[in-house]
Amino acid sequence: MSPLVVKLGSSIVADDRGEVRADVLARICDELAELHHAGRAIVVVTSGAIARGMGLMEIPLRPRAMDELQAASAVGQGKLYQVYDQLLQARGVPTAQVLLTFFDMSARTHYVNARQTLRRLLAWRVLPVINENDTTTTDEISFGDNDFLAAQVAILLGAELLLLLTEAEGLFTSDPRRDPGARLVEEVEEMEALEGLQIGHATSILGSGGMRSKVVAAEMATAAGIPVIIASGLEPRALTRAAAGEPAGTRFAPREGRYSSFKLWLKYAKPVRGQVVVDAGAATALREGGTSLLPVGIVEVVGSFDAGDAVEVAHDGDVVGKGISNYSAGELRRVRGLKSPAVRELLPRASEEAVHRDYFVLA
Repeated sequence: MSPLVVKLGSSIVADDRGEVRADVLARICDELAELHHAGRAIVVVTSGAIARGMGLMEIPLRPRAMDELQAASAVGQGKLYQVYDQLLQARGVPTAQVLLTFFDMSARTHYVNARQTLRRLLAWRVLPVINENDTTTTDEISFGDNDFLAAQVAILLGAELLLLLTEAEGLFTSDPRRDPGARLVEEVEEMEALEGLQIGHATSILGSGGMRSKVVAAEMATAAGIPVIIASGLEPRALTRAAAGEPAGTRFAPREGRYSSFKLWLKYAKPVRGQVVVDAGAATALREGGTSLLPVGIVEVVGSFDAGDAVEVAHDGDVVGKGISNYSAGELRRVRGLKSPAVRELLPRASEEAVHRDYFVLA
């Protein structure tokens, strides 16, 4: 059975002081337990470890330094899971803590192992409680307050539905806190229909996401054929209604095109660190031939980036796509425009491809 993936944002898990919203989580766990006992397979992706750590350490504002964020997460991670475990165990639902990073989603071996582990837990009727492994991640501490992680987990497991629970009732035509005429968008059939809406970045002082990250997560999941609902976790029975297919918040319809989990992550979640400008032949080969990008097709390198970073590939002012560079910016500047034999003379150990086709996605 395809699982229901439920993501709880920091604002649902903890208040502005970092204290657990025990009443909210207890009610949500009531609804999760009802669905579990009705035979539904459920996965929870939770934010709030950093927020909980901030509360325990009496830190008033979300830190910016990586070591402080990781330390706050280390303090809060286990204690947050303990709350879920106690609440769900009391309702007859066994749980397991699973910590993931986006490396687990993008490295094939890790990806398969994560999927097998989660499938086994669901087969055992155990409810996985997933969070990003903030204490060891080396990229941004959180990819949109775990919204992207939730989308990746939904794609990984072929979920029947991704439900993003937040403080807001859903997606509005504008910010309802500033515009009294803002209307709830109940259904999104095509992502293009959102063009022109003021989808802001606003979030709580404890979180790192916002409505924009939820919309991007919805775009990722729907591109894999998974419907998405953004609804209020503060509204009683919203979770139950969404799981039953009843109106709740904003629903994003699944799209027909199917893409791999890695390429969805690359397209929507991996930050761009620079730009590579290519000639007309390389642009055509990438767009129509599905080929890799070789140094010979590169005419300009913009910015500073390392091997393994994501770069934008452009031609004549238009973005062709996005990929993982096998070279640093400095190395590419040395070999741009050169054929493979000349590249090997300069950089004997370098990859033949500047960007391999398996690590490239069209814009």
